[in-house]
This record gives sequence, C-alpha cells and structure tokens, in this order.
Amino acid sequence: MSRFLTPHAASLPSTVPFTGPEALERRSATPFRARLGANESLFGPSPKAIAAMQAAASRAWMYGDPENHDLKQALAAHHGVTPGHIAIGPGIDGLLGLLCRLVLEPGDAVVTSLGAYPTFNFHVAGYGGVLTRVPYLGDHEDPEALIAAARSTGAKLMYCANPDNPMGSHHPAAVIEAMVAALPEKTLLILDEAYADLAPPGSVPTIPADHPQVIRMRTFSKGYGMAGARVGYAITNPDLALAFDKVRDHFGMGRISQAGALAALADQDWLCRVQERVIKARARLGEIATANGLRPLPSATNFVTIDCGRDGDHARRVLTELGKLGVFIRMPGVAPMDRCIRISLGDDAALDVLEECLPQALSAASAG
Repeated sequence: MSRFLTPHAASLPSTVPFTGPEALERRSATPFRARLGANESLFGPSPKAIAAMQAAASRAWMYGDPENHDLKQALAAHHGVTPGHIAIGPGIDGLLGLLCRLVLEPGDAVVTSLGAYPTFNFHVAGYGGVLTRVPYLGDHEDPEALIAAARSTGAKLMYCANPDNPMGSHHPAAVIEAMVAALPEKTLLILDEAYADLAPPGSVPTIPADHPQVIRMRTFSKGYGMAGARVGYAITNPDLALAFDKVRDHFGMGRISQAGALAALADQDWLCRVQERVIKARARLGEIATANGLRPLPSATNFVTIDCGRDGDHARRVLTELGKLGVFIRMPGVAPMDRCIRISLGDDAALDVLEECLPQALSAASAG
C-alpha cells in the first residue's frame, strides 16, 4: 500500500460497486449473446443525437465548454427552472461523488436503504461517512423508515431512488412529497430519479426547485440511451448547484457528450418512441418469466426484477447458469430481495436469446 495514502483511504477495500460485463467476458473468453444486466437502453440514442456526436467528433481536439452553458440552458427550459438550478456532471455516479465531497466529513451520518444502489454507499465510504441502512418494506423503499432513521441519527444525507433500483418499484408522487415535507431540518435528501423518464404517470413529485433540502438527480443514460456518454445532471437550489463548481472537474464533460445530450433532449419524439418500446418489452419479459413459472414484479424502469420463488442461493445459480449460456444479467445483493434476478429490457433479438436460454438455466440451477 502506498505510504502517501491517507489513513482513511488506506483502510478502504480495493473494490468497485459493480463487475462490468466486459470483465466477465474477459474471464470467460466468450462474448455475451445478450447484454441484459447493466440497465442500458438497447433501443439506443436518438439518431439526431448520434449525428450530433459524429459531427462533434471532428472537434474532439477541443475541450468541452467548461460551463456546460448550452446544455444548462436547454435543461433549464425543459424543466421550467433557471440555469442556476442545474449542475451537470459525468453521470449520476459522478455527481454523487461530488456531492459527498461537498457535504460529508468523516463520521457524518448518512441514511439509505439496505440493498439500494451501491455506488452511493461507495462514495459515502470514500469520504468517511457512517451509513445507516434501512430495510425495504416488501419490494419498495420505505420512506417513513428512512425519515425515522434520519431523525435518530442526525443524518446529513439521505438517499432514496424513485423509481427504485434494483427492484424496479416506485412510489406515487404524493408519497415522495410527504417524505420531503417530513425531512429533519439538518438532512439533505438525494432523490435519485434516473428512471423518471420511464416511470408511469403520477410518479414524479412536485418539489420546488429552490427547496433547500432536496437535490434531484437525472441522467441521459436510461431513457435517452446514452450510458456510454456519461451525462448526468442535478436539479437543486442555486446555492447548492453553484457549490459543485468548487470541486468538479471543469473539463470533465467532453464536447461529444455535450453535443449528444443537447440533441437528445431536443428530440422528445424519440424518447416517446423509446417509452413505447419499453412498455412492450416489459410485457414480453413478463410473459417469458411467467411461462417459466417465475413472478415478474411490477416495473417502472427499463428492467424487470423477477422473483425466482426460492432463496438467494437458487437465484445466484440461475444467474450463473444464464451467464454460462451467454446471457448477462444481475440481481439484488441483499436478502430477501436476493430471491430475485434483474433483467434489463432488450430489443427482440436479445429477448429471443433470453427466451431460449432461461428454461435451460432454470433446469440447471434446480439440478445444482
């Protein structure tokens, strides 16, 4: 271990929250037939976004605009806020890291759900925060329990995703609005809305952009199909949004990504078509699961979490057997949610592969 690391950094494990499909392919020396584990959009970006990125590629010798001016203006108009309410960064993951850097000191209390998105926990640990994890209530995050934990610990940060990953569930807007109204005075709520573009009507709460205790995270990775471009943004009060300028990499957003996001945002017709394809793919994936004796959980996202009907060991065997057959999926990591597997929505070709392989994987998992 390098002698230059801080004691806290030296104490952290050398891990990452997710093992990428590329790493799994290298280990097996075999490419996946269907990439259905990372909640990417197999429907792809808007053709207009692709064209904009191709055009910007010839100008990749230049840094991107360090102020993200044009994209901020467009996002502000899209959401009915001012550009001062917007902070832009390299995906929600990057923004979560920056926020933890801005807000947390070693020993600060942080509340999240047990089994929720692990990258947030990774950043909290990196800055010395102390996590309290609240169990899910059934297949949903539990807003009342999160609030109670924030009160009892004096939490500086509280994380909640709506819709949720890894379960795909969601709360109606009124439930989230009630949670915001009940926030302890010293707690900042991170509302992760990565899947909001794909959620059913009535899911997105009405929260004033100037609210001093809420920061909403959005992304171009899901509905807009640009996970590889790494474009995320936050909507929050101008004081907090401006604070990101204190610590962010001012040239962290590349010119190609900025151009793609700007064109994608302008092409809402494409997003509507993706939303329609998501609904159809959810239905087909549910039919595949049901035909194999499994229970698909209601989804408000671009994936479906499927109850395998037994315990976590069995679900892990199913995941492993699908991997052997060339189908990349993931699963929740915490009991009792680990009785499930999580499968991203795909195009017809990918779902054809899943339909072929799932019965074989279930048979092998049961035999094992």
